[in-house]
Amino acid sequence: MKRYIYLISPQKIKGNRFYSELDRVLKSNKVKYFQLRIKKISTLNLIKISKKIKKITKKNKVKLLINDNPFVAKAVNADGCHIGQKDMDFMNSRQILGRKKIIGMTCHNSRKLALNAKKMGVNYIAFGSFFKSPTKKTTNKANLAILRWSKKKISMPIVAIGGINSSNYKKILSNGADFIACSSYVWNNKKLSPVSAISKFK
Repeated sequence: MKRYIYLISPQKIKGNRFYSELDRVLKSNKVKYFQLRIKKISTLNLIKISKKIKKITKKNKVKLLINDNPFVAKAVNADGCHIGQKDMDFMNSRQILGRKKIIGMTCHNSRKLALNAKKMGVNYIAFGSFFKSPTKKTTNKANLAILRWSKKKISMPIVAIGGINSSNYKKILSNGADFIACSSYVWNNKKLSPVSAISKFK
């Protein structure tokens, strides 16, 4: 089975329940990457959480990426980090992490940003937001045409992000995305548990 899900953490992690839920979700064998994305947290706490998560991702053969923070990624020996257009620039991140680690970059709906990211040497590109997302305010709307274009012009993995769920993910994949990013649908679903939510992706 191909692993095509790029799972992003909830914005807050409280108690030990999350870690057991994460382990059960990753056992689905559908997740390729797990991005730890917590914005308002001390570096020490982020490192502490990252270390706990790394044990789970490693056991389930899932790549662990840290959002925005190559220093923490290096400190816990994560598989890499994800940076946005306003985060620490790529060259600094590469210098901190070294050549063997994964660095992905958000390119919104911009062909220019994507081509520039490719030229710099990122490992994957993320486009979005494709749908309205409860996780993040949608300031950059992406359209399906960017996925079709990137399939022809960008020879690297493409991640689609923003409001993706079990009802719309097939449209995203069929238009050229290699991976679908999801967060709220799994962690904040009012009808389904995280394990049940991930099972809806076939």
